[in-house]
Amino acid sequence: MNSFIVFITAFFSATILPLGSEAVLLFYANLEPNNLLFLWFWATLGNTLGGLTNWFLGRFLIGYESRRWFPIKPEHRLKAQRVFQRYGLWSLLFTWLPVVGDGIALVSGMLGTKMRYFLPLVCFGKAARYAIVLYGQNLYLN
Repeated sequence: MNSFIVFITAFFSATILPLGSEAVLLFYANLEPNNLLFLWFWATLGNTLGGLTNWFLGRFLIGYESRRWFPIKPEHRLKAQRVFQRYGLWSLLFTWLPVVGDGIALVSGMLGTKMRYFLPLVCFGKAARYAIVLYGQNLYLN
């Protein structure tokens, strides 16, 4: 059950919802110190799938850019596109960043970044972030 809560929180944290998946992960890591690898895995999977959701939203929503209700103005999308193209695929390593990371994944989907690049880079960045969080907590407690 705890891993499910970590997974769900990590998933929704990777979307536009402002949740603190790190705090939830650390809470359950304190409750279950023998299951750190398991909790790390579920947090990484959930957060990666949340980032993938943003990619799909970007891929789908770009077709509606000309609509009046579309939430992103063309000039903002073009600016984000230029930034993404400037830093390239390596920017996907930073999809774990609050607010900015969601935008990176969304723009990546809008630009049609291939999944073979998107998934490994996003997963690696998110896995590294959670590993650092858990390692930092372990250093602090010991």
